[in-house]
Amino acid sequence: MSGELEAKSRDDTQSSEQKFCYRWTISNFSFFVEETEECITSPVFSSEDNDKITWCLKVYPTGVDKENKDYVSLYLILLSCEKRPVWAKFEVCILNGKGEKCNTERIPSFSRILPYQALGFEKFITRGSFLSPAQVLTPDDKFTLLCKVSILQDSFSISGQNPRPAIKVPRCTLEDELGELWENSLFTDCSLLVTGHEFRAHKAILAARSPVFRAMFEHEMKERLTNRVEIHDLDPQVFKEMMGFIYTGKAPNLHSHSMACDLLAAADRYGLEDLKVMCEDALCRNLSVENAAHTLILADLHSTEHLKTQALDFITVYASEVSKTSGWMSMRESHPHLVAQAFHSLASTHRVFWALPFKQLKWSLRPNQL
Repeated sequence: MSGELEAKSRDDTQSSEQKFCYRWTISNFSFFVEETEECITSPVFSSEDNDKITWCLKVYPTGVDKENKDYVSLYLILLSCEKRPVWAKFEVCILNGKGEKCNTERIPSFSRILPYQALGFEKFITRGSFLSPAQVLTPDDKFTLLCKVSILQDSFSISGQNPRPAIKVPRCTLEDELGELWENSLFTDCSLLVTGHEFRAHKAILAARSPVFRAMFEHEMKERLTNRVEIHDLDPQVFKEMMGFIYTGKAPNLHSHSMACDLLAAADRYGLEDLKVMCEDALCRNLSVENAAHTLILADLHSTEHLKTQALDFITVYASEVSKTSGWMSMRESHPHLVAQAFHSLASTHRVFWALPFKQLKWSLRPNQL
């Protein structure tokens, strides 16, 4: 399977509509139509102009449920976004052997969509269309889809005005200068011992940024009297990342799932709420089948409600896959109350789905089928 992106944008007077195309080819499609009930998921894709909003396509060669077993079902799923909700519309078509567009379906108006929600078609095309000897739609047993997504952007333009050039305000370099104090151990007045490694720092900066360090240096404690802090059970690399945030407000290595997990615990321990939110956001973006159970445990342990909700939502969508992982098996033994909460979330989703009017069901992706 492969996918290709084309990008195109159009600006209007009071809003902008970002458009892009995604082409996806599924090889050996007849096998899926005839032999399996599993869905097929495309690679993750986004527009070249905005990689913060990610998507995937899901195709059900034998229908999304038994009622649609004679059809191929197709859905566009929002995986992640920087701002919520996303307003989107899309159309999708099949490219035949001559590159011609066939069987175009569209959702013509913008719809409000949140992560792990979907837009799509239960009856995209009949399965019989792929079983004919001519194989017009699947030359060389390859099924090619062209998906066009439009996203409504929050932007405005004012015509007829020619403003004077504004004064260029220089960038504030405070974070760089404080970072230099930390990196080069300049003018330090305290020592921090982390599992055998010594780091020099500044009491005033530590106290200003962390209520835990502030308490150490404010009261008649050993740390104030000796200007020496001993820190146990914290990896030196995680500590350096935390200190980098204390001095500069940045944490450049949160793309690493293990670093984000360890740094979340450190941020919680030292009362660094902004860093805690940054870790929470990074973990939300990096949720996967393999790490969902561990992320849920971490969110529960450190009281990060947004991350916990996202992890439960993810597990609800990918319940069958997550339940087979070693992380889930371990969580069943060590945190049974979280397993109960996950089942409650899944049950609640089912209740909401069955409460939808029939007309809405056409546009809803059923959570137990993802």
